[in-house]
Amino acid sequence: MRGAALPLSSGRRIPLRFRHLSISAFGSVKIRLLLCCCVALAFLLLAFGCRHCPSLPPSLPPPGKGYTILINTWKRNDLLKQSIVHYASCRGVNSIHIVWSEPDPPSDSLHDFLRQATQMNSKGGKYIEVRFDLNQEDSLNNRFKEIKGLRTDAIFSIDDDVIFSCSSVELAFSVWQSAPMSMVGFVPRVHWLDKSRDSVEHYRYGGWWSVWWMGTYSMVLSKAAFFHHKYLDLYTNHMPAAIRDYVTKNRNCEDIAMSLLVANVTGAPPMWVKERTETCP
Repeated sequence: MRGAALPLSSGRRIPLRFRHLSISAFGSVKIRLLLCCCVALAFLLLAFGCRHCPSLPPSLPPPGKGYTILINTWKRNDLLKQSIVHYASCRGVNSIHIVWSEPDPPSDSLHDFLRQATQMNSKGGKYIEVRFDLNQEDSLNNRFKEIKGLRTDAIFSIDDDVIFSCSSVELAFSVWQSAPMSMVGFVPRVHWLDKSRDSVEHYRYGGWWSVWWMGTYSMVLSKAAFFHHKYLDLYTNHMPAAIRDYVTKNRNCEDIAMSLLVANVTGAPPMWVKERTETCP
């Protein structure tokens, strides 16, 4: 076979091994051309085809998910408007509930402004429900009343004078999704056991400077925090009534009560997301 040759029409003969080489070379060129065509087609699809394909942003939650904004307000309509306009632009927002404890109901003009502003500022023109939760009694416990018919597990509790960027809110929401039974917030505080007074154990409460000085925290406040909606039911219907009575009487400490309620249920500390805050004057 080594010396074999094939006849040609011209009468010349070509060795068979060269014939094999020429066939293999021709086949390789065809394979390379086919691969090049496939790569070019893939680039064309990426460049032009997907441009017309509707898709959700990767971090946008599917319909029915996301979080509910629960905003507490009191006779500060200008701040309320500013806050609603801002948070309506955050893409994870599913609905907005306003805790209203004023003696007079919200005006029709306030209703109309908030609805229009919400739809104008929402991402992609999606519908965001804006609802006033009216209360007859003026109590800070109202901000944690159970809400029927919520479409989300996550609650973002916020005061009307506190503004965080949407990117910060979405970051905190992603942290909460990793531990949905925990409380995830932006405002840390610390408490500790103090035995220096009359040899009786007392708890002391420290603000931001105590957190900074001691390098630790033990709670996050509900003025800017995520938690599961089931804690609204636990706060209103199962937490000892003496705690709610104290909050009503002293008009304070509802945020501490909620933070310690969550810690008591989970047996775990809260999570602090360190981000810049803007407080409206």
